[in-house]
Amino acid sequence: MFKRIDSKLLQINPFNLISSNWMLISTGNKDKFNAMTASWGGFGFIWNKNVTFCFIRPQRYTYELIENNDYYSFNFFDEEYKKVLEKCGSVSGRDVDKIKENNLHPTVHESGAIYFEESKLVVVSKKLYFQDINPNQLIDSSIDRMFYPNKDYHRMYIGQVIEILEK
Repeated sequence: MFKRIDSKLLQINPFNLISSNWMLISTGNKDKFNAMTASWGGFGFIWNKNVTFCFIRPQRYTYELIENNDYYSFNFFDEEYKKVLEKCGSVSGRDVDKIKENNLHPTVHESGAIYFEESKLVVVSKKLYFQDINPNQLIDSSIDRMFYPNKDYHRMYIGQVIEILEK
């Protein structure tokens, strides 16, 4: 059973939580949604708001859905779900019902955002801003060579945290 927690009480290491443990970013609505595994993103404070930020490439199915919806969620899981996250990161929701195949149970948040009952921590955010990665602004040119050989630059989304749910 999830309980709502105040952001000031959140006891996490955001560096490990995202880069090592990964997350599912979910967006869409109850009729059409997707979740993608991500290890890029974060938490912060801007415009007097607690925010999350994430990066999504234009060819991802999640990109299409986040463009057409106002809310998204970060879903974090216990270690036992690592293989599920690997699977969700290796196939497209356009082609496969990876939610059903991995026995995940989506729930609709009051905002309309989708999250998963199996999550241990959920952060629901409302989009505030987006910006495409501009290769001309990359100070370290090795980033462009290493991460963008196909020139498929991510779009960064910043969202206001509207609710944090924890088990």
